[in-house]
Amino acid sequence: MTLWRIRATVDDRPGYLSVLTASLALRGVNILAVQVHTTERGAVDDFLVDAPDSLDEAGLVAAVHRGRGRDCWVARSEARGLADQPTRALGLATRLVRDPDATGEALRALLGADAVAWRPASTGSGGGLAETTMLLDDPAGGSFALRRAVPGFTPAEYARAQALVELSAAVARRAAEQVTLVLPDGAEAAVRPATVDDLPGVVELHEGCSARSRHRRYLGGAAAPSPARLRRLLEPARGVTLLATAGDAGATGSVVAMANLLAEGDEAEAALLVRDDWQRRGLGSALLRRLVRHAEQAGHAALVLHVHAENAPMLRTVRRLDRPAAAERDGALVSLTVPLTAGVPSVNGRGPC
Repeated sequence: MTLWRIRATVDDRPGYLSVLTASLALRGVNILAVQVHTTERGAVDDFLVDAPDSLDEAGLVAAVHRGRGRDCWVARSEARGLADQPTRALGLATRLVRDPDATGEALRALLGADAVAWRPASTGSGGGLAETTMLLDDPAGGSFALRRAVPGFTPAEYARAQALVELSAAVARRAAEQVTLVLPDGAEAAVRPATVDDLPGVVELHEGCSARSRHRRYLGGAAAPSPARLRRLLEPARGVTLLATAGDAGATGSVVAMANLLAEGDEAEAALLVRDDWQRRGLGSALLRRLVRHAEQAGHAALVLHVHAENAPMLRTVRRLDRPAAAERDGALVSLTVPLTAGVPSVNGRGPC
């Protein structure tokens, strides 16, 4: 038996796929996998089959035509073709998470393209698809041009390829947002956006903070928030959460601080939690300045902080911003509003870090 890939178009009508598969079955062809791509010309059926050794390419093409298929393309396949398309796509996505620079190679592997090229110019119209060419917008700038003589590209393949490019750009953007802070005492801390995968480290951060620090952060009891609430803080619907870990950006270490920016309307609320042994070292000030940059880049009009009146270290941290801040006191709580300059461009063109 021999592995083959067959791609053919049939009318998108009930029963037409079964006619094609029956024609293949009459010749002893075992269908191992099938994908259906909906197009304007009809349903493009992509088969991976195991055929008798006596059946050659011409015989398979004839079987497809007898099964009411058209625009037939047939080619030998390898054993790796036994992996279904979702599994292959997930494998390539995993590779891009580890190496976002391998986008071109991943696209070639995903689509079996004859050529993949990146060019600095954008597609201008949000990408494009033709029979033998595909143009993909790169969110990081520029575009990818792909070419495959046969079989022709389909809209489903275009959607998969664009999703892969967007994943690669997101991974690269996250890596670019990671920085190393050198504090006044010479200590180093890596700062990066948080993800839900950081939940264990953030739980440990809260456990390592004193009851007083937790009380100042959450303005209520000294107990640590529930894991469900922390998970929502790590990836807010609007805003960003930054984490500081001990060591430089290339190392992994314990989470020593968390900075939250939660957006609502034109304003964004900021809050900090710094582990006790990392307080009074300039880390909180550095994190707050980065939250200000994020809020400005997002176009917010003001940054709001709710602080206990007795929390002198946090009040000093806000003053170190060297920005005018309106204060409104309600009992033991002080609400500080810091006006922002919306739309401030980033230094590197990738947004604030």
